[in-house]
Amino acid sequence: MRKAAAVVGLVLGIYLIARAIVEPFTIGISDPASYRDDWGGPSLLGVLAVHCGPGLLAAAAIATVLLRRRSRRTGQSSAQHGVASDESRQQG
Repeated sequence: MRKAAAVVGLVLGIYLIARAIVEPFTIGISDPASYRDDWGGPSLLGVLAVHCGPGLLAAAAIATVLLRRRSRRTGQSSAQHGVASDESRQQG
């Protein structure tokens, strides 16, 4: 169940990131009439915050998860290869 939730979250995150990348190209940034009635309008900053903000948050969340997973694997592989961790050096 946990893997299924991770896959759904990853797919949703990738969608939000793609949407954040595409959004500035789909609106006419120099033409306020093109985004006046969008969510977050009538200001460009509001429109970009509403449409690109979730993608930025998703990218940050995915990066955080991947970095934590990477650091966990690095710690496990060091322990498996007989390299002492900082805690074991301090205790012993």
